[in-house]
Amino acid sequence: MIRKDAVLIKTQDQSHTLFIPGMNEYYHSRFGAVEESLHIFIRNGYEKTGQDPLRIFEVGFGTGLNALLTLIKATQDGRKVFYSAIELYPLGPWVYTRLNYPQILHTDPDVFLNLHQLSWEKEQMLTENFMIRKIHADFLSYPFTSRYDLVYFDAFGPDKQPEMWAESRLDAVFEALLPGGIFITYSAKGSLRRTLEKAGFRVNRLPGPPGKREIIQAIKPV
Repeated sequence: MIRKDAVLIKTQDQSHTLFIPGMNEYYHSRFGAVEESLHIFIRNGYEKTGQDPLRIFEVGFGTGLNALLTLIKATQDGRKVFYSAIELYPLGPWVYTRLNYPQILHTDPDVFLNLHQLSWEKEQMLTENFMIRKIHADFLSYPFTSRYDLVYFDAFGPDKQPEMWAESRLDAVFEALLPGGIFITYSAKGSLRRTLEKAGFRVNRLPGPPGKREIIQAIKPV
């Protein structure tokens, strides 16, 4: 199913996010979509791992912003990334062609379009450093078949989609991570911290991006 109910919004750092009226939910922080993703997923996820090649699983491909930022960073670092992303409601071209991330990030717009236009369910090399597999499926019933160094958990919030943050799903993420692997998300709810600790993670509360006091990073013990 293609998402058709997304409304384009400009955030405080001038980068776009999307608003879903039926859920009263935004894809990113209104204080700055790019700044939020850089702070959470790149600085406190990607940059905290030393693996090369690096295997990433993203829950919520969404606008493709996290994938684009990771691709840019991997190219700068000369680091090889194998990126898997699951999304049940991908965006249609009438939405993703209007997103201004390439302009904000001063990168090739064709690369960003390719992220969205590449076929689903097939691992494909987008650049010499970045291999991606997009999974069009429901995370709630997704059986992990590979293991990863890093999980970007970017689902809609626990208040909007509590089932995505359920104990059984976070247990599955724990099992899918390699020892020393990192789980990173924008949420800092106490209930999430307790669920992650119960799953076996070592949980850290870190300073959040503009407009958010804290985020959670969780590490699977070696």
